[in-house]
Amino acid sequence: MRLIRVEHRGECFWAVLDAEANFLQRIRAPFAEWAGGRSTQGLEAFSPDKIGIALAQCRVLPPLEPGARVFGVGLNYLSHLQRLGSVAPEHTLAYIKPESALVGAHDDIQYPALTAQLDYEVELVAVVGRALGDEPRASDCLLGYTCGNDVSARDAGKRIGRLDLLTQKAMDRTTPVGPWVVTLDEFGSAQPALDIELRVNGERRQLDNTRQMIFALDELLNYLDARISLRPGDLVFTGSSHGVGLEDGRFLQPGDQVDVRIEGVGTLSNRVSEPRRLSPARAVGRLGEPLPT
Repeated sequence: MRLIRVEHRGECFWAVLDAEANFLQRIRAPFAEWAGGRSTQGLEAFSPDKIGIALAQCRVLPPLEPGARVFGVGLNYLSHLQRLGSVAPEHTLAYIKPESALVGAHDDIQYPALTAQLDYEVELVAVVGRALGDEPRASDCLLGYTCGNDVSARDAGKRIGRLDLLTQKAMDRTTPVGPWVVTLDEFGSAQPALDIELRVNGERRQLDNTRQMIFALDELLNYLDARISLRPGDLVFTGSSHGVGLEDGRFLQPGDQVDVRIEGVGTLSNRVSEPRRLSPARAVGRLGEPLPT
């Protein structure tokens, strides 16, 4: 089943999508009621509207329930680490993105004013359906999966010689996610084995399979939940593989077309916008030096 969040006639809501017919039925039941496992009970469990809406009449939004959080983890594909001269770590690295960093499946990626090294990262994104609690297998608490492109400012923190995840991972309108959530029952196992692919202007840059994760999905979810209790609707980016611009210096440029595809889940198709400009009053660093534009 495909669950999608859209804007239609000024209202934002979740819906059940018939992908073949390209129409959707608005879900009337509260998110917390159906996200915890109703996808296995059939369409009527969602209390959908009887009359459908054409997908073409809607704007596709990031599949994030209002008030939910967005988490990311890194260091999760060995081939990526090896190409950067590193090795598998003892545990993952995690961070939080604000809701304002997200864009929909067909929206522009905003080119931030504070970077000259904008990079791409295809990632499988897990969508939490209910609190993990005492479940023996954390992934059983998922609603399903969606696609993500964890666009990063690679030159963040160079001036201070330290990691700056706020600038690198959290800037406004830089992170495509969507277009919908494919429910857990369509995958059939705790650790999915899905091909992930990213192309820039039609050229394939990334290709791998989620079976190659260093840390399995259950381990990632437990790592996060031990620090911040996961809640229904939270998104978890699960890391990216080799082929990113950081490896060969081919970073994203304004006007680039970036396409993400994850097997059995969906596709993202986003264009990189022209660089955003800061006002002169804001375009200065701590020491009075101009920031990159």
